Amino acid sequence: MEFRYPNGKIYKPQEVIKTPYLKKKTYSNRGMTLEEDLNETNVYYLEQKIAVIHKKPTPVQIVSVDYPKRSAAVIKEAYFKQASTTDYNGIYRGRYIDFEAKETRNKTSFPLQNFHQHQINHMNAILQQDGICFVILRFTTLDEIYFLDAKHLLTFWNRQFADGRKSITKLEIETYGHQLAIGYHPRIDYIKVIDQVYF
Repeated sequence: MEFRYPNGKIYKPQEVIKTPYLKKKTYSNRGMTLEEDLNETNVYYLEQKIAVIHKKPTPVQIVSVDYPKRSAAVIKEAYFKQASTTDYNGIYRGRYIDFEAKETRNKTSFPLQNFHQHQINHMNAILQQDGICFVILRFTTLDEIYFLDAKHLLTFWNRQFADGRKSITKLEIETYGHQLAIGYHPRIDYIKVIDQVYF
């Protein structure tokens, strides 16, 4: 099956290198991706009536479908209808929440190439409307997760056009962000940081 961006470019997912010895490094990690941890966290928040936050679906337009038999349809070609914005949005204590989740195998910095200009524009628009906007960053090899307010991300994003630095140092993330512990219920309690920073 082939997916295409709105500009016609073919979507090629990045190859994920599976390393079983890293996946089961600690009991707390259990080999889950950041997305899986956040989805589980959001289910907990919903069930406990804490917040309503969901992963945004990626809008796709189906172009070609093959019907090998009546009971099964196979999508052969599809296009992304538009560039995606951020991963998650919802509401908490009457405030709009919007955030992106990213992972890196780097140990000393977080590459800005993980973000796209349209995502930065979207986050800036959320901040202008007084929404709560942030990124959750995971250093996978270190098994560390950080909450970084979007206003800081925008500062680092703009800095690359001034001094050319294409990443955020881990020290900067530790200084301006908040480390998130991995727990059981919820897995990644980012609401605790929202309470500290915004309320």
